[in-house]
Amino acid sequence: MKLIKHLLDRKGRHIASVKPDASVLDALRLMAEKNIGALLVMDSGRLLGIISERDYARKVVVKGRTSDSTPVSDIMTASVLTTSSNETVNMCMEMMTDNRIRHLPVVDNDIVVGVISIGDLVQAIIADQQEVIEQLEHYISG
Repeated sequence: MKLIKHLLDRKGRHIASVKPDASVLDALRLMAEKNIGALLVMDSGRLLGIISERDYARKVVVKGRTSDSTPVSDIMTASVLTTSSNETVNMCMEMMTDNRIRHLPVVDNDIVVGVISIGDLVQAIIADQQEVIEQLEHYISG
């Protein structure tokens, strides 16, 4: 089974982040620009939280706040689940499914080295299954 470090090697290790005092509107603009659904909230290289489109919908829109005057720190999820680059794709899929999250920061030695999404994991699992199918077909056909 593939490890998260293999997934990151393929997809890249770019980390999109925002500072906790940034406005929610600025965070939304960055997410739209990068075509992503979540940003890490970081300060001086330290992971403080994560903000997602879901946080925006549930903690700004529904509560009548304004995006331009609400700081990211007010709506971010501070208790962030993380994984390491040596974890398996299947274990991360299980963790994300059980906790109903779509983005998972990858942290090695207290340093954020990447972010994976549920879509990244699905693609990796499909690729692994396709490889097994091809190997079985080759074995059967001789």
